[in-house]
Amino acid sequence: MDYVLFGIQGSGKGTQGTILAQAIGANYFETGARLRELSQEDSELGKKVKSIIESGKLVPTEVVMEIVEDFAHRANASTPIIFDGIPRSEEQRVALEALLKKLGRNYIGLFFKLDRDAAIARLTTRRLCPVDKKAFPASFTGDLCPEHNEPLVTRSDDTPESITTRLDLFEKETMPIIEKWKAAEKIIEIDASPAIDEVTKKMLHKL
Repeated sequence: MDYVLFGIQGSGKGTQGTILAQAIGANYFETGARLRELSQEDSELGKKVKSIIESGKLVPTEVVMEIVEDFAHRANASTPIIFDGIPRSEEQRVALEALLKKLGRNYIGLFFKLDRDAAIARLTTRRLCPVDKKAFPASFTGDLCPEHNEPLVTRSDDTPESITTRLDLFEKETMPIIEKWKAAEKIIEIDASPAIDEVTKKMLHKL
């Protein structure tokens, strides 16, 4: 079973997805990270991705699906994949469903539900590790990343205006996907408002 993560920024889906991957031994596909990795490879797909990134253009859905298929072929067929950052639009939903069907991979969505005000509060107070971009909430009292010993930083685009734009886009483009999968009984909803450990317990219990 593959898992597709959904949640507005600030919901902690990346944190919980990483925990889940470690718990079940899954491969983790994060769209942005995979694009960056491929752009460093001396392969036909890597060169294509690098060219698109350097041009400043958005990566077309068909290329994203090519990247997903490449990732799936490199992974063990029996090992679950956790998808983070895809699908974000109706076009991507249709393409991803078709690809997973073609590959014979079953899947379900995990929706980390958090209300808008809570998301804004988290995003405007969080800090990130500059090395791996791991987010630390306001409750974290240290100034250094425990793993990399680097000073934590604030994202330059974590401004109220930018956050509002990103949340609006999620509601417009991604929420309809979640509603469609809910109707098809392909969504497990998880309350993302408690502390990280509590959300993890809820997630593992539901799975």
